[in-house]
Amino acid sequence: MATVTTRPPTKLPFECVALLLQGGGALGSYQAGVYQGLHEAGIEPTWIAGISIGAINSAIIAGNAPNDRLDRLQAFWNMVSDAGDRGWTDMWAGLWQGDQARGYANQFAATRAMLSGVPGFYDPRFPPPNLLPSGAAGATSWYDTAKLRGTLERLVDFDRINAKAMRFSVGAVNVRTGNFAYFDTEKDRICAAHVMASGALPPAFDAVEVDGEFYWDGGLVSNTPLDWVINSHPLLDTLAFQVDLWSASGKLPRDLAAVAVRIKEVQFSSRTRASTDAFRKAQALRGAFNALLKHLPPELLDRPEVKLLTEAADPGFYSIAQLVYHSPTYEGESKDYEFSRATMLDHWAAGLADIRRTLEHPQVLERPKFSHAVDVYDFSAREHPPTH
Repeated sequence: MATVTTRPPTKLPFECVALLLQGGGALGSYQAGVYQGLHEAGIEPTWIAGISIGAINSAIIAGNAPNDRLDRLQAFWNMVSDAGDRGWTDMWAGLWQGDQARGYANQFAATRAMLSGVPGFYDPRFPPPNLLPSGAAGATSWYDTAKLRGTLERLVDFDRINAKAMRFSVGAVNVRTGNFAYFDTEKDRICAAHVMASGALPPAFDAVEVDGEFYWDGGLVSNTPLDWVINSHPLLDTLAFQVDLWSASGKLPRDLAAVAVRIKEVQFSSRTRASTDAFRKAQALRGAFNALLKHLPPELLDRPEVKLLTEAADPGFYSIAQLVYHSPTYEGESKDYEFSRATMLDHWAAGLADIRRTLEHPQVLERPKFSHAVDVYDFSAREHPPTH
């Protein structure tokens, strides 16, 4: 990770600049690369929202002063990718020119994470949960995330998050009701438990208790916070950087390993596509009502139905810049828990390259020409070559 040169803050014609970070485990260093590119360009989010690993990255960004954020992100990702295998990694470096060799190395690293855990993040339970009686502590998850609480409390200033200099939101699922919930600085005082709840993916991790209720990973219902941001009131002119770790598009699988990869990609990426499509339709309806409103007779304007529609049709300008990680062929079904240092650096470099490429297109930062329209841009690379 090179030294960062930061430009002065960039003034943008939007009331809200949102950074939206999807879940995806070890793929999350791609999001750190995207943030580095925004930081270099002087683009400061006014709202950050995340799910799962996106919640952790969001907390590190919102919970530190701008000049400290990249250092804290690097500290987190260096820690979780430091499994004491650097000598082994160097030994394999000469073989990594080939996809097959790199695939074997990634599988080894993923297996190690399964058996030994990830530094500063989680440890395997012993005895394992299938040997414990029902209701015993540890009987509902394979890993213990106690280390993550300490990591968050060391790297994140939660007082800074709660000071609301930047709006902060993380999504989780209530285990008892099955309802999706957002913990948001507009209504909640955020602590490490809220972030851990957003990333408590079962059966790997236990549900996390928040105010007497237990929560699982928000990705079980929706892996993107896009809905929460674009449907919040009042509607604000918004530029959203939507960072997805799973690509909705992909090739037809030719074996069971490829099927497993596509299942995850479709499962965890589909909500972003659906949310964007639904929002475009809603904006079109808002525009149609506003056009009709100009022609309504005065005696109809006080009707409660018209007032309700008028409130819902508040005009707004929206641009969504999509940054989508497209994994190379050697990354298999285990790519979300493959925490090797080399792969982490590749993900980070890919995110940085994609946001730099995106910001080369000036229309991304321009206000759309028409209200109630939704301009969507995607200049992500289709496939990222390895950097090592």
